[in-house]
Amino acid sequence: MIGKGGTSRVFRVLNGANELYAIKRVSLDKTDAETMNGYMNEIALLKRLDGNSRIIRLIDSEVKAGPGGSKGHLFLVMECGEIDLARLVSEQTREPLNMVWVAYYWQQMLQAVHVIHEEKIVHSDLKPANFVLVRGQLKLIDFGIANAIANDTTNIQRDHQIGTVNYMSPEAIELPDGMRRLKVGRASDVWSLGCILYQMVYGHPPFQHLSVYQKMKAIPDTEYEITFPEFAVRTVPTSQTQAKQGSTSPRPLTPPKKLDHLKRRVRPDVIACIQSCLRRNAKERALIPELMEQDWLAMKEPETPTAKDLLAENETIITPYYMSQLLKYGINLGQSQDTDASPEALLKEAERLVAELKSIQSTPP
Repeated sequence: MIGKGGTSRVFRVLNGANELYAIKRVSLDKTDAETMNGYMNEIALLKRLDGNSRIIRLIDSEVKAGPGGSKGHLFLVMECGEIDLARLVSEQTREPLNMVWVAYYWQQMLQAVHVIHEEKIVHSDLKPANFVLVRGQLKLIDFGIANAIANDTTNIQRDHQIGTVNYMSPEAIELPDGMRRLKVGRASDVWSLGCILYQMVYGHPPFQHLSVYQKMKAIPDTEYEITFPEFAVRTVPTSQTQAKQGSTSPRPLTPPKKLDHLKRRVRPDVIACIQSCLRRNAKERALIPELMEQDWLAMKEPETPTAKDLLAENETIITPYYMSQLLKYGINLGQSQDTDASPEALLKEAERLVAELKSIQSTPP
C-alpha cells in the first residue's frame, strides 16, 4: 500500500510483464449518489484525456459488487508515480534555492492545469500532493471533485467548503453561517499554483505560520499583507514542545532554525510572477497562458532598465557641460533687473529648460 484516504487505498502492483502500476480501491459502502457521480465524472475525464503527457493515465476501471448485495468497491488501474511533488519540494528545501529546478517543475504544473482548464474543468483543491513524477515527468493525478465549468461562465457555484487551507483561494473560503455561495473559477487554481510556487522558492507556503483559524481570516483579508522577501532562507524545524526534565509543562514554541549559509537572492521577476498569482481579486490574477510565457522559465536574465527608462516625463539627464551652461544662464538671469523671481515663474522656467534639454538630447547627432 502506498497511500490511503477516507474510503480509498492505493496499492503498487506488478503485472505479468513485471511492469509497475497503481491500483486505487475505493469502498462504495458509504457512497451516496453524488459522490459516485463524481467518481464516474473523473473516470470519464481521464478517458477523455488519455494520451496527454501531463495527466496520469487510467489503464482500466471496474466496479465489483460486494458479498450479500453490498455496494463493493471501485477499482482504478493507473500509471504509478515514483514520488509526489510534496515530498520532492520537502527534499529540495534542504538545498539552496535552485531556480532551474523551480522553473522545470513549475512549467510542467502549468501545462497540467492548463490541460484541465481547456476541458472546462476547475480543480479547486490543488496542492503539491496532486502532482507525481512518472519517469521523470510531472503529472496531475487527482481532480478534486472534477467540476465542469458551465458553458456561459468561467465560474461554478459550490455549496460545500473545499480546498486545502494552505493553498485555498480567497473566493473558496466560505463566510460563517453560509452567508454566501462560493464562486470558484480558473483563477482559484492560479492562486493555489501561486502558493505552490511560493513554497518552491521560499521553502513554505505563504500562510503556513498561521493557525487554521488565522489562515481562514488572513487569506481573504486584503489588509493582510503577504511578504515576498528579497532572499530565500532555508529553515529546519525545531522540536515544537519540549518538556523540561522533571516537569510536565512544555517549553515555549521554538521557531524554525534559519540556515543562513543557504541564503539566496530571489529574482525580482520571479517575485512579480508569484505576486501576479496571489492577488486577492480573482479578476486581477495572471492567466495560465501568460504565466507559461514568462522569460525566467527559460532562465533569460531580466532586461536591465537604462537611466533613461527610469526618468519621468518631466525629468532628464544632465552632464557637466550642460550644468555649466545652466549655471551661467542662472547667474545672468539673477543679475537681470527684469527677472520675475517668484517660485511659480522659476518653476515654469525650470520646466522649459528641462524640456529644451530633453529635445536636444533626443535629436540625433
